[in-house]
Amino acid sequence: MRIAIATDAWFPQVNGVVRTMNRVVEELRALGHEVEPFGPERFLTVACPTYPEIRLAIAPGRKLGELFERFRPQAIHVSTEGPLGLAARRYCLSLRRPFTTAYHTRFPEYVEARTKLPVRHAYRWLRRFHGPSRGIMVATDSIRRELEQWGFANIRPWSRGVDTDLFRPRDKSWLDLKRPVHLYVGRVAVEKNVAAFLALDLPGSKMVVGNGPMLPELKQRYPAVHFAGARHGEDLARHYAAADLFVFPSRTDTFGLVMLEALASGLPVAACPVPGPLDVIGNTDVGVLSEDLAAAARAALAIPPERCRDFALRFSWRRTAEQFLGNLAPFG
Repeated sequence: MRIAIATDAWFPQVNGVVRTMNRVVEELRALGHEVEPFGPERFLTVACPTYPEIRLAIAPGRKLGELFERFRPQAIHVSTEGPLGLAARRYCLSLRRPFTTAYHTRFPEYVEARTKLPVRHAYRWLRRFHGPSRGIMVATDSIRRELEQWGFANIRPWSRGVDTDLFRPRDKSWLDLKRPVHLYVGRVAVEKNVAAFLALDLPGSKMVVGNGPMLPELKQRYPAVHFAGARHGEDLARHYAAADLFVFPSRTDTFGLVMLEALASGLPVAACPVPGPLDVIGNTDVGVLSEDLAAAARAALAIPPERCRDFALRFSWRRTAEQFLGNLAPFG
């Protein structure tokens, strides 16, 4: 099957959405499908306000339609709600072609964190965006229930996987930081609640891997923290494995792929009891969830690395891709 994926989140961006879509594309191709992602790199772009690392396509409608016609897809998936997602949605509606969408990001909560705009306004817009979709793919039951409470329908499960060959326990001795090392990996942005992690009174040291708009401010406020910048591939996996505990302070994620990468690396997780951590960690014995994040971190240090690794081995990108494939709405 020829599958077109319209996504505003694509390389050179590095985030959970990009990593998820890239691995799903790889797995679908390995299964014999012809898959084509249509990202911002094919269009004229402008920097996203407040987040210059993200490029947004400018008026992509006509060109995207031409690219779709050339590719002749048999199924179209709209991955994001940005300019390319809107253009793909219009294309499908104009030709009365079915399509699916995904809810990767708790966009209303992000907007509220940045602008103080009440979440109800963003959810109203999102209901309209996703309304014609034949299936809204979501990663967890918590997010499904949350969206249903806001009036969304036709929601389909779509879990996540982890590369357990790349993310695995490794040597820790190269990292010259006081133990235990508490790690955060992800965007350094207000919606990720990173400052709450850095403000915790914890033994040992803290390490942050990632870039984002809050990085200069947090470097200045917390000079004792080791800021490693953005890391990729083997280098990223090496940084995960060198730490002793993964702290996930975000309260707005739909899943939190980084938690699976940390667990695969043998790191227990400390997080708040919110969607994402509740679904990944929940009542398992590989992490501790608490509104007192410092207490959760201290308790989670006692969890054996082997237990975390064994838990992560249950998650497969092949299963994620097969679930995605089953959710599609083919038309050709």
